[in-house]
Amino acid sequence: MKVLAIVFLIIIGILPDSAMAQKEKIPVILVTDLYYPAQDPGDNLDLIMGYALPEIDLRAIILDITDEFRKDSAFVFNLIMQRGGPREPGVIPVMQMNYLFDKAVPFAIGPMKPLDSADDKKENAPAFQQAGIDLLIRSLEQSNQPVHILSFGSARTIAAAYNRRPELLKEKVKMIHLSAGNSAYDGSVKSENVWDNIPGGEWNVALDVHAFVRLLRSDLPVSVYPCAGKKGVFSPDPYNTYWKMKDIAFVRQMDPRLQRYIDDIFTPQARIDYLGTLDQEQAFVSRKSPHHVWETAIWINVSGRSLVRNAAGQYRILPAGERKETDTLIPYRMQPCKLQVPDSGHFTFRPAVTSDKYIYYRPDPLQNEAALQEALPELYLSFKTKK
Repeated sequence: MKVLAIVFLIIIGILPDSAMAQKEKIPVILVTDLYYPAQDPGDNLDLIMGYALPEIDLRAIILDITDEFRKDSAFVFNLIMQRGGPREPGVIPVMQMNYLFDKAVPFAIGPMKPLDSADDKKENAPAFQQAGIDLLIRSLEQSNQPVHILSFGSARTIAAAYNRRPELLKEKVKMIHLSAGNSAYDGSVKSENVWDNIPGGEWNVALDVHAFVRLLRSDLPVSVYPCAGKKGVFSPDPYNTYWKMKDIAFVRQMDPRLQRYIDDIFTPQARIDYLGTLDQEQAFVSRKSPHHVWETAIWINVSGRSLVRNAAGQYRILPAGERKETDTLIPYRMQPCKLQVPDSGHFTFRPAVTSDKYIYYRPDPLQNEAALQEALPELYLSFKTKK
């Protein structure tokens, strides 16, 4: 009788969202500035989400690489000395994730140099770097439903694909989730923090200002998750996604093979057996330095999960349909807005009733940070690899 009731509800179109969420996975294309060795360890940790969250159907990964960062060191944006190289596209972390979760998610590398203009199609890029644009377009063509595109890095591959095939992206993109921007930039004030004075007021915008401007001015649905707010990029703000994990010692309790993967992020080694090392027995060495995070809000939103405090006072990130009446929601919303986007990339916004552009907002950023400091480790502890 229960099965018949569900079939009936599907037919008449009133099946509860929670039941449908259990049946349909959310198609996602991930565009990430993932390097090996890591430039920002958060990108490598963030990659786990696309593989381990059961709600997500990860269709493709585009490696968004900036050629300048492949050197031993580089003076970038005429402001910051970037060291820690040489580094290359994060092919090894992607292969490790495919291996650990027994998947074959396709991946490719996008253009390594910024767009020459907002309407640049990057047709002059080397063939090796055309592959990322081609994979993005092909993945959309092959999808029978609209796809979420998650952008952690520059937006150049997405912008180039849109310049080539605007109608395809208009038809097949459910939403572009753009982790970038400074929600409180004031050009009249010179900040003492060098991070706030880079082009566009934020790192991911500075990587390719033309691409960021192109997407925000486009007719595509775009949700902006600013990385920086009133006090910069390393301070929680109602209109940014930043929070700090004080200690990553919880990693020592994770799935042992994921511990190996994460250990390789923090202590990369020139090894041929970059897959075999994941199966070796060795303990993760706790590192107590703070871990800076910007990506979590996007994964919570796209997966349909909720950040809550339960009746026992514990913070958890729960799947759709599992929140109880006794749980207190830690709120956020995607606020429809109208954007003003000058060529510099320093956008401004104002709330709107309806729009195809949205901006992330959390009413209490410190409560949100405190909740995530407990809830995200618990989520990571729930992830299990396939052997």
